[in-house]
Amino acid sequence: MQSAALADNRRMPSSRPDPRACPCGSGATHAACCGPLLAGSAVADSAEQLMRSRYSAYVHGARDYLLATWHPSTRPARLDLDERVRWLGLSVKRHEQAGPDAAVVEFVARHRIGGGSAARLHEASRFVREGGRWYYLDGDFRD
Repeated sequence: MQSAALADNRRMPSSRPDPRACPCGSGATHAACCGPLLAGSAVADSAEQLMRSRYSAYVHGARDYLLATWHPSTRPARLDLDERVRWLGLSVKRHEQAGPDAAVVEFVARHRIGGGSAARLHEASRFVREGGRWYYLDGDFRD
C-alpha cells in the first residue's frame, strides 16, 4: 500500500519552481534572461529589463551589479544586503517611456524576512539611459 502511494506522488506535478527559471518572472531560464546581464556579458535593452535584472541581483545577492547599475548621482557609497531577506516574486505593473532616454517601471516585489510574514514592496522606479546603458535613478514607494 505504501509503495502505491509513493508511486502516485511521483506522478503528481511538482509545485516547486524550476531552479533554472529566472527569478525575475519572465518565464525564461536565468541563463537566457538576467544571467548574462548579471555576469556582465550583456547590457539591458530597456528600463524594464534592467529593473528585472536588478530584482534578480537582489535574489542572488549580486551587490556589485546593483551598484554598477545605479546612476552615479544617486548611488550609495555602500550597499548592505540583509541575508535574511528571501525574495518571493516580482510583478511588473507598468513600463512607461518618459522620453528616448528616460522611463518609469512600476512593480511589486514580494519578500519575507527570516520566518516572518510575506511583505510587498510597491515602487515606481525612474531610469535614465546614458552612453547606451540604462541606470536606476530613484523610486517612489506606493502603498
